[in-house]
Amino acid sequence: MISPLLHALRAYVRHLPAGPGTPRLAARLSNHLKHHPLTTTARTVDGTVFPVVTSDVIQRYLWLFGVWEPHLTAWMRSRLAPGDMVVDAGAHTGYFTVLASRLVGQTGRVVAIEPSPAFHQALTENVAANGCGNVRTVNAAVSDAPGRLTFYLERSTNLGGTTSVRPRTVEAEFEADAAPLPDLLTKEELATARLIKIDVEGGEAAAVRGLAPALNRLRDDAELVVEVTPRTLAKQGQSPDDVLNPLREHGFHAYRMPNDYTASSYPAALRHPAPPVRWRGPIMEMSDLVFSRADAEILPPERHQAGQQS
Repeated sequence: MISPLLHALRAYVRHLPAGPGTPRLAARLSNHLKHHPLTTTARTVDGTVFPVVTSDVIQRYLWLFGVWEPHLTAWMRSRLAPGDMVVDAGAHTGYFTVLASRLVGQTGRVVAIEPSPAFHQALTENVAANGCGNVRTVNAAVSDAPGRLTFYLERSTNLGGTTSVRPRTVEAEFEADAAPLPDLLTKEELATARLIKIDVEGGEAAAVRGLAPALNRLRDDAELVVEVTPRTLAKQGQSPDDVLNPLREHGFHAYRMPNDYTASSYPAALRHPAPPVRWRGPIMEMSDLVFSRADAEILPPERHQAGQQS
C-alpha cells in the first residue's frame, strides 16, 4: 500500500517541476524508493504502463517522474512521425520501444532487440499490455559477427547496465545469440529505418562495425542514437573513435544529447528538454550521441527531409 503522502510528494515533483525545492525533494524521494522499494505499476506521461520495482533506477524514475531520459524522450517525440520505422537495439524492458510504437502509429513499425531472456519476456509483456501491435521483438544481441556472447549484471539496482564486458562484481550472467544488425532485420526494415537506437552497454563499437557495410543502404534522413561508454570500450582495447569514425565516413555528423541520471536533474529536464548539440571534441564520459546527415550546430526537433539537408 502506497501512502497518500508519498503519492502527494510524487505528484508535486512530477507536475510542479518548477516548484520550490523540487530538485532536492526529487533526490530524497529517489533515495527513499531505492532503499524502501515499491512493487507497483508506473504510468508514464504518455499514458503507457509498466510494472516496476523501484530498487532499479529505470523503474524508479518511471514511477516517480513518468519518464526515462527526458531529453532523449522529448527529442524522439518531436523527431518521429506516423509511418516511420524504428529499430531499438538493447531495448531492455521496452520504454523506448513503447514510446516509438505510439509515435509511429499503426502505419509505422518498431523492431525491438534484447538479448536477455528475462528482459525480452518483460519486453514482450509490456508491448502487449500497451497494445503495441506494430512491434516485432527479437531475443538476440547486436554485434559484429554471428556467435554467442556472455552477459553480466553487475548490480540489481541498475538492470539496464547489463553488459557483455565482465565487471568487477557479477550478480548474474547469461548467454545469448549474437549477430550483426543487418542480419537481424529484414531488407525492408533496414532500408526504411528512420531511427536506429543502439544502447548496448559497451558493445556499441561492435554493433557499429556490424552495421557499417549496410550504412549506404539506409535512407538519406536515417538517424542513429548511440550510447557511447568510453570506460567499457577501453576495457576491450577500443575507444569512442571506433564508434564515431565508421559513421563519419558515411556522412554522419555527431551531436551530443544532454543526459544526467541524477534524480535532482530531472525536474529541470522535464521543464526544458534540450536538443542535441554538434560535438567535435573527444568523448571522455558516457554520452548519448545522435548521428545525422543533417549539418547544423544544433539538431532541431523538426524532421529533416533529404532535400533540406546541406
